[in-house]
Amino acid sequence: MSDQEVLCALCASCGPTCCEFREIYVTPGDVGRIEAFSDRRECYEFARPADPAYGDQDDDPAWTSCVFRTDGTRRVLRQRSHGACVFLGRQGCVLPTEVRPLICRLHPYDYDERGVKDVLVAECPVHLLPPGQALIAALGMSLKDARRWHEQLYQEIRLERGMIECTSV
Repeated sequence: MSDQEVLCALCASCGPTCCEFREIYVTPGDVGRIEAFSDRRECYEFARPADPAYGDQDDDPAWTSCVFRTDGTRRVLRQRSHGACVFLGRQGCVLPTEVRPLICRLHPYDYDERGVKDVLVAECPVHLLPPGQALIAALGMSLKDARRWHEQLYQEIRLERGMIECTSV
């Protein structure tokens, strides 16, 4: 078991995780990758954000103009009745890294259209890490991968159907 799997399993057992009670936006590419891997259809729905502040993305105009449809909804993974992502298992995400939604792959990096930021979001249970182990190392991530996934994410959000205009920095 990798360090990432250990950390995600510990996090999943402690809960709540980043995969619970969060609406996870998926791109058309994410949907295609997930469906091809899992043979699951209808793993997403279109919904308005539960938290209206989510729609206020003044610092990332491409996100606002590309992700949201004209009715204020966006494509998100379905959740189970208790709020967990349909792909959250006892050991964490059941999807391989390269199949996971790009949003999930980038977590816990913070980002906007301009790029991946130098700070991490403070949500991962770093108190579960062995002393001296860095979060990104434990997750088996690299800044190079994060930048690649970030570029792919912004390419894919521009593919949203029905978008009127997507801005670019």
